[in-house]
Parts: sequence; structure tokens; C-alpha cells
Amino acid sequence: MATVTAFAPGRVNLIGDHTDYTGGLVLPMAIDMGTTVTGERGGGRVVLDSDAGAVGEPRIEFAVPVGAALGQEGWGRYAEAVAAELGVTEGLVGRVTSDLPIGAGLSSSASLELAVALALGFEGPARELAGICQRAEQAASGVPCGIMDQLASAAGAAGCALLIDCRTLVIDEVPFPDDVQVVVVHSGQVRRLAASAYADRRRQCEEAEALIGPLRDADPGLVETIADPLVRARARHVVSENDRVARFATALTAGDPVTAGQLMLESHRSLAGDFDVSTDALDALVAGLTDRPGVWGARLTGAGFGGCVVALARPGAIDTGWPVRPAGGATVYL
Repeated sequence: MATVTAFAPGRVNLIGDHTDYTGGLVLPMAIDMGTTVTGERGGGRVVLDSDAGAVGEPRIEFAVPVGAALGQEGWGRYAEAVAAELGVTEGLVGRVTSDLPIGAGLSSSASLELAVALALGFEGPARELAGICQRAEQAASGVPCGIMDQLASAAGAAGCALLIDCRTLVIDEVPFPDDVQVVVVHSGQVRRLAASAYADRRRQCEEAEALIGPLRDADPGLVETIADPLVRARARHVVSENDRVARFATALTAGDPVTAGQLMLESHRSLAGDFDVSTDALDALVAGLTDRPGVWGARLTGAGFGGCVVALARPGAIDTGWPVRPAGGATVYL
């Protein structure tokens, strides 16, 4: 049997949340934390042990090819959904390890999906890998997620953030300044995406698009013509966030963390107000971090409803959380 080791990074989204599923702009980066799957291919079953502190259940086991219904629970459901999307007929016996916190908004599930897909034998471009794992996430969680998490993990570039056009899937690498540090700090609230109002937010964006067309192309003035105040607010966030992403990429390229930080704060206010996905804990954490000298900006990262805040700071200005660096994408070693 062939021995394989696959690694997929987590990701932190610097700016651009709840824009991907309307074909908008996002600016994440793969980080130097992630999930590793090591094992031997062969046989007719997938059997994976885990470091329980990282992914929960200590062992999963299922037959391949996967039948019509997913039978696993917890993290095993994501692995099974990946195997089903791939249509694999060759099993894998191995182990999963991860240093990503679960439910923090750092894409632990996408990292697991990509690592499992590579370990099971996927070969192909990053965009195809991301699409397969996006569909697996949707099947496993029931959440109509966009492609940002999987694509950021698949296509990560060392030393760069990724400006992703989620309509065309074109990716521009944005060099990250050496004298700027990204720090991720947990709010203390575990984010449970399937139990959140994520699907409601997506539906509200679709309602807006039915009225004024694609939000990616919408003018802010047109957004204000939407009669329903809730739908109008959701659309206003998406349209303004796309603009912030573009300006943030320009600021990073120019080595201007002050402007980038201000855009992060604007993004958080929009996510808290117009999109209503922040919490008291996230708001307090953003305020506390940005009060510190040397911190240019902070915002919730990921879908919201708990999880983490990402901050932009001078190196050493924040003495809590996880300092992360922009890292390369998912890879496999045979």
C-alpha cells in the first residue's frame, strides 16, 4: 500500500466576509496552522484516528465507495462527504492531526476536507480541489457556504494574502509587508455555523439581488432603493464590503497598515450593524485590541456569531492569541 502525508492550512480572512456567495471580493490568507492526514492507501475502508483535542471523536470508519447517505457524525461526516464527492473506491488507514482550534472561524473544516481529499488521492488544480471540498462542506453541514475557505487553503501563497474574485475565481497574490503582524484572538465563543443564521443571511442577499441585480455590480445608491430595511441593510454591507476589500488590497500593496486597519474597523462595524453577525464578546474584543498602542485595526473574521477576531499590528504589540503568517497552500507528500 502507498504511504501518503497530506497537509492543508487553515485560513484567516483579513477582510471580505459574506461576500463570497454573491460572487464578490475576499482577501484571506492561508496560515501556518492546519491539518495533516498521514496514512496508507488501500483496501475498501477509510479508517482515521485523530488527536481528540483537535478534531473531537478519536476514530472514524466507513466503507468506500460511499453510499447515498452520509452515516458519520462530527468531523467524520466531513471526511465521508469528501470521499463521496471524489467517488473514491480505494480506502485509507491513517491518522489526523491538527493545531487549528475548532469553531474559531479559521476554517478547520475546510482544512480537514482538503487534507483528506489529497490523502485519498485527489490530483488536480487548486480550484477543482476547492470546488469538491466546498460541495462536501455543504453536504456535511447543510450550510450553503461559499468557496472562500477551501480556495484560500488550496491556493495559499507564502508571504502573500490572496485577493480572490469569487465570481471568476481569479486570484491575485498580494505581498504582505514584513513589518506588519497578523494576530488571531479567540473571543471565547465557539462558533457553530450550522446553528447560526448564516443561511438566513444568504437568503436575504438573494432577495436583494432579485430586486436590484447582482450585488457585485450594484451601485450604493441603488441599494438604498430597496424598501425592506433588513434586506437593504444586508445588501449595503455586501456592496460596501466589496469596495473595502479592493481598497484594503491597495493599502497592503502600498505598505499602508494605517489605512488597512481603518478599513478593518469599518468592516467590523458593517458586519455588526448592517449584517448583524457580531456578538457582544466580539465587539468588546475588537474595542480592547484597537485601544492598544501599535494596533492598526481589528475585526471579526469568518461568518461571525462567535469565533475569532483578526488584528493588524506592529510585531509584538499584541501579547495574546496566535500570531500567524501567510503560508503556502495544501500539499501532499508520497
